[in-house]
Amino acid sequence: MIRIFFQIIFLLLILNVTSFSQEVDIVPYLKQIEKGESEAVKSILPKLKKDNPSSANLIFLEGVLTENGQEAVSIYQSFVEKYPNSSYADAALYRIYSYYYALGFYETAGKVLKNLTEKYPDSPYIKMALSQEEAKQDEAISEKTEITENLKPIEVKNDADYKFTVQAGAFVKIENASGLKSELENEGIDCEIRDKNVGGTTFHVVYAGKFKTRTDAEKFLQQLNSRFNLNGRIVEKEKL
Repeated sequence: MIRIFFQIIFLLLILNVTSFSQEVDIVPYLKQIEKGESEAVKSILPKLKKDNPSSANLIFLEGVLTENGQEAVSIYQSFVEKYPNSSYADAALYRIYSYYYALGFYETAGKVLKNLTEKYPDSPYIKMALSQEEAKQDEAISEKTEITENLKPIEVKNDADYKFTVQAGAFVKIENASGLKSELENEGIDCEIRDKNVGGTTFHVVYAGKFKTRTDAEKFLQQLNSRFNLNGRIVEKEKL
């Protein structure tokens, strides 16, 4: 009986060792990919998966090698759901974020970033994502273009009358916010800068125009985005 007991213990130890041995170190392959040797890694991936069917790391590696963005996102999403404690889980979420961000799906990307921040608060990818957000906002300032008269906002008799304004840009650097404000004011557009704290980071937000109706604000927003190459949005006064 004792002999059988020790045989079972020995078998469990073997299974554990096998399980750990099947978790492949993919760092060398990631470095190859960075060097532009993706095809070489692709060629050996099938054998790696066959020899190590339980390796979570190889699933992440497959996602990195997948050229179709939507397919890669699907792989990463499945990876995060199955292996949330993997050392590559935060990297997978960041790649999902980057995909949606690159396509201009900023709301979806923002939700992924929130997920990344909440689940992996110490991840270095959070800082990378925030830097990307800052870069997007800073690029909002374009070279001054000729503006037509109808670009100017509809006049409102006093501040208390307006219900809507347009968020023309949000910047980490006050210099960039001031630059956009000056550019718009030079064209006769009423602007103001308000500070907003998001996730511990202070953004200097430039608001342009004051409108009684959303329709008026929408017309102005279209002209503003087109003329100044911005990505503004309408904001209700009560939510400022």
